[in-house]
Amino acid sequence: MYVAWSLLLVAILTEVAATSALPRTLGFRDPVWTVLVLAGYAVSIWLLALVVRHLPVSTAYAVWSGLGTAVVAFVGVTWLGERWDWITVSSLAMIVVGVVMLNLHVAH
Repeated sequence: MYVAWSLLLVAILTEVAATSALPRTLGFRDPVWTVLVLAGYAVSIWLLALVVRHLPVSTAYAVWSGLGTAVVAFVGVTWLGERWDWITVSSLAMIVVGVVMLNLHVAH
């Protein structure tokens, strides 16, 4: 079980890295960054496919997409010059709370 959660974390971080690099593809006109982004997405989905062999797909996907979204938003603000407002922060908080609630529900 710990291996599945570890793989899920790696899948999330890989997807976050690929998404964070997406602007560098220049609309898929830069071949090097395009290949790196597409490879990152492919690895992330492959890892997610391995994870759902051991965790319920609803839980794995909720964690993957929810935490991935929150971390990408954090990367956007921290390194990509994006800004946060109260709507962004409260929306991300609801995503994180939803993922936690789902995991608590599945655990019982």
